[in-house]
Amino acid sequence: MTHVFQLAACAEMLWQDKPIDWRSARLTERGLGVGLWNYPDHDLAKLEAVGANYTIMNGYLEGRLTDAEGAEKLLQSAYETAQVGKRLGVDRLNLHGTGLGDGGIPIPQHGAFAPGMMQRARDTLQRICDMAEREGVVFTLENLNPLDHPGCPFGSTSDVLSLVSSINRPELRINLDLYHTQIGEGDLIRWCEACLPWIGEVQVADNPGRCEPGTGEINYNGVAKALTEMGYSGPVGMEAFAKGDSDLALDAFVAAFS
Repeated sequence: MTHVFQLAACAEMLWQDKPIDWRSARLTERGLGVGLWNYPDHDLAKLEAVGANYTIMNGYLEGRLTDAEGAEKLLQSAYETAQVGKRLGVDRLNLHGTGLGDGGIPIPQHGAFAPGMMQRARDTLQRICDMAEREGVVFTLENLNPLDHPGCPFGSTSDVLSLVSSINRPELRINLDLYHTQIGEGDLIRWCEACLPWIGEVQVADNPGRCEPGTGEINYNGVAKALTEMGYSGPVGMEAFAKGDSDLALDAFVAAFS
């Protein structure tokens, strides 16, 4: 089976009764890249020993884009995370508009945007890019949906595209999460086309349920065909739970994107 895309899966969400290094090794055996969440949760030496292709990891532990205190925390946290990313050889370090707490709830929540927030977010992301350029790493900004992450600033696909395209630097790409786009906006293929010049990774899960392709309403075979036709051959990561067996879930994902 031919892989048109660079396929990976989030180790955190699969085989949840197994240690993270076991999961990473299993994904590697299957020829897939490995996505991670927060590095303090794991034994870095064990992850390093696996020799996996770590494709993406949360790029910060605290901080926000739009206020001075939050920006300083974000820059410091992102710098520290970049060092871990370099140690593991992580391809992309992922950001959100603000930190996420228990259950993915943004900290803090914003009901509306005050004047100047978009420009302050751009300024903070420019500083992130300056640091990333010095450190030789790449960050992505991920879109989030308003149902799972209410009140997250710059969570929409539209806002993420606006920020990343206006900065337009190779150190900052879009982590286009189509599960979130489906809930927040729909119209997946046209959003893929709009984001295409700035995509660092496409992430997928079906909706409802956030499980593997084929368990919900999204026609991922059609999305894969459209991505190929528009010339995208980059990373596609399954950030999804397995509805049943994790290996069968990966089979469904690989089939949809091969």
